[in-house]
Amino acid sequence: MENLDSLYEAILKGDLIVAVESTKKAISDNVEPQTIINDYMSKAMEVIGQRFEEGKAFVPELLMAARAMKGALEQLKPLMAGNDTSRIGTVVIGTVKGDLHDIGKNLVASMLEGCGFEVINLGVDISSEKFIQSIKENNANILCLSALLTTTMDYMKDIIVALEEEGIRNQVKVMIGGAPINSAFADKIRADGYSSNANAAVTLAKNLMAS
Repeated sequence: MENLDSLYEAILKGDLIVAVESTKKAISDNVEPQTIINDYMSKAMEVIGQRFEEGKAFVPELLMAARAMKGALEQLKPLMAGNDTSRIGTVVIGTVKGDLHDIGKNLVASMLEGCGFEVINLGVDISSEKFIQSIKENNANILCLSALLTTTMDYMKDIIVALEEEGIRNQVKVMIGGAPINSAFADKIRADGYSSNANAAVTLAKNLMAS
């Protein structure tokens, strides 16, 4: 279908207007929402993510693609209300207390959402109490923690300890990321995984759901 090919291209190019219009056209043509997501939207995001990893695309292109994808996804949400089978899992994501950076975190959230996850984005400067409350309220499968400062990254450990004290550590997988974070730090604080970019975060999240 030409309109769905235009959706794929619009997301790759970060064209929000065309992405939204193409999605509306697909809906009017009675194309299944899951077909639109799986065969066009997610594939476009996978391609732009791969280009980013290969150094052929950069953060602005990723952000534009994520914005286009999110705009298209908004058109489908009313059709998917209550359709739990369309979701891979539920993710709670936020930047930890004391840290106000959110560009990378928002990109990860958008890509996770575009690839089939239900995402609860809590924002920035989030305490362990708020993370725990959201995990319980949304029955989350994965907790994604972000930090861009060396002065705030250690708070990730406090959150994991709080999960243990609350008795829910085994119920949720913990992913961490951010500029000062690495896999050694993830192992040190007993997180379940670390990703260096948004594309890798999606792969990691899918693997954690399957484990």
